[in-house]
Amino acid sequence: MRAFTCPHCSALVFFENSVCLTCSTEIAFSRAERGFVERAGRRACANLVLASCNWLAEDPTPDDTAPLCGCCALTRTRPSDDDAEGLAAFALTEAAKRRLIYQLDDLRLPVVGRGPGVGGDEHGGLAFDLLSSENSDVITGHANGVVTLDLAEGDAGHRERLRIQLDEPYRTLLGHLRHETGHWYWEVLVERTGRSEDFRRVFGDERADYGQALQRHYDSDPPANWDRTFVSTYATAHPWEDWAETFAHYLHIRDTSQTAAAFGVVVNGPQNVQVRRDEELVSEPRETPSDFAEIVDTWLPLTYALNAVNRSMGNADLYPFVLTPAVLDKLRSVHELVTARSPYTPAAPVPVA
Repeated sequence: MRAFTCPHCSALVFFENSVCLTCSTEIAFSRAERGFVERAGRRACANLVLASCNWLAEDPTPDDTAPLCGCCALTRTRPSDDDAEGLAAFALTEAAKRRLIYQLDDLRLPVVGRGPGVGGDEHGGLAFDLLSSENSDVITGHANGVVTLDLAEGDAGHRERLRIQLDEPYRTLLGHLRHETGHWYWEVLVERTGRSEDFRRVFGDERADYGQALQRHYDSDPPANWDRTFVSTYATAHPWEDWAETFAHYLHIRDTSQTAAAFGVVVNGPQNVQVRRDEELVSEPRETPSDFAEIVDTWLPLTYALNAVNRSMGNADLYPFVLTPAVLDKLRSVHELVTARSPYTPAAPVPVA
């Protein structure tokens, strides 16, 4: 995430701000302008109150009396107005989704939605069903461009219980969104561009029965020494899950590194220990790295420092993962596909009926 300033007084503002805390100017994020503008005279997203959305609305269609921003328009299903608990989780999820969409735009990945109430991809792009499991079961997942998320994940206690139950070192709303969206980008960056054979050489054959693979994953322990070639135990389930987990980690790395660069976070040390010349703990991240080698060279020392800071606060590691050479090869594959600027051209959005 890049750093932002108030368009009125140039004070620092954060991505979630709708008011400058220095001069009290009402502000909004303009997706088209990639920054904050004064909200006066501009149309705010209809979810300004409901989901604390601080983005500007897109140009409304003739029958659109409450226009949404480009991010909120990707959500086709949300809790009902009388579901207070579900709406609270919905607001948290939309906040995470805005970070996701900002990053996808920043990486110049295609994000094309069909609008609320209309289906997912064919080939219209992403859509999100954000559902409350209060009265019925909801399975978080992806199908044909539609990301379904159980809004119970917005409850920290529920999420932590599942994290422990599933023996996951990391579980967040943003992580879920990055993972599930990664499944769609497999279709966009791999399947539709004819790169399936390249994918199989790195991740394995995705034509293996997906249902059987998941059942096997949940019924048995992970393979021995799984951490030598996979970023997580869930990645071992099937090549599609390996891709989605790796894609999500690529977004984690790019976003956190960009934020560190924007705020001038530099690692230069520690100076009081002997380290080999090729293991110097030096990291000077840039908002736009030149290549994959630079991403890795800045990321690893940065995580060592940030993990040490978290431990000093009595918290778990910020990034509790080990990037082995095999995992780095998979991340490199994702990087090459993301930065190849896929020739896939998404279809025009379908008007809302």
